[in-house]
Amino acid sequence: MTKYKLVGIGNAVVDVISHADDSFLDLMGIEKGIMQLIERDRGEVLYGAMKDRLQTPGGAVANTIAGVGALGLPTAFIGRVHDDSLGKFYAKSMQDSGTDFVNAPVPGGELPTSRCMIFVTPDGERSLNTYLGISTELGPEDVPDEVASGAEMMFLEGYLFDKDHGKEAFRQASRLTRAAGGKAGIAISDPFCVDRHRADFLDMIENELDYVIGNEHEIKSLFETDDLEAAMAKTADMIDLMVCTRSGDGVTIIGNGQRHDIAVEKVTPVDATGAGDQFAAGFIYGLSTGRDLETCGRMGNLCAAEVISHIGPRPEVDMRQQFAKVGLE
Repeated sequence: MTKYKLVGIGNAVVDVISHADDSFLDLMGIEKGIMQLIERDRGEVLYGAMKDRLQTPGGAVANTIAGVGALGLPTAFIGRVHDDSLGKFYAKSMQDSGTDFVNAPVPGGELPTSRCMIFVTPDGERSLNTYLGISTELGPEDVPDEVASGAEMMFLEGYLFDKDHGKEAFRQASRLTRAAGGKAGIAISDPFCVDRHRADFLDMIENELDYVIGNEHEIKSLFETDDLEAAMAKTADMIDLMVCTRSGDGVTIIGNGQRHDIAVEKVTPVDATGAGDQFAAGFIYGLSTGRDLETCGRMGNLCAAEVISHIGPRPEVDMRQQFAKVGLE
């Protein structure tokens, strides 16, 4: 029996935001305006140096799941956190926002909860320092059979491809969902991750999944080409539904034997964090509620436009009201 419209698997990362000036960045050796992966010791130093802290639950697919949950659909998230203060905060925050966090925080001596230390300078630049911690240890034992089997749709986060047991968790979740009549898909997440695991990505897309969502750089990286049209066509030959976002140039959807090119209204972002995550939320919400692919794409574009209009990776307004304003709800 279907319990959830959407279940996601991904990195459970607490975003910890602090204000800082350029001299602090220089003092701490933080490279301005980019995201850097850091080790545990470095993470503890930076966390301790924060003068103020705003904590929010993050992670790419977790943001998508939260966006779909905010649209009123029953959702769940499979992720791994430690039973430290950040892990308990993450689990409670997901539950409080309406998404079931199905994995209890892990006790004992394992790695700490994943966190991204974000330093915001007066000019609005965000400098991200991510310690991946325990979330990268997620494996098939973290995928409850009843949750995966009870999902109408499953959504996987490509970042977890960097560990073999992450891939195993994906295959298990996808197979359970599809065996029960649901659909499974993936957010490609990162072209460099594709470079490291191209054969596994292609195998999973062709043999284990029903839909794939990626940006133009990620889709091209699947086939090591600069020809986006060729890459989209090859991807669409492998899977029922291919979605390629192209930032200000709109989105291309190929499914059901048809192609849809949907333009976007170009806006200057306040903070581009979460644009792809919330596009996926709007698009998957449309699929889950039986909309045609054109409408799904327009819903995705509206969600992306909303999230880049403010700081933070999750919507701040009722997107169903926004859909209704333009005749989509």
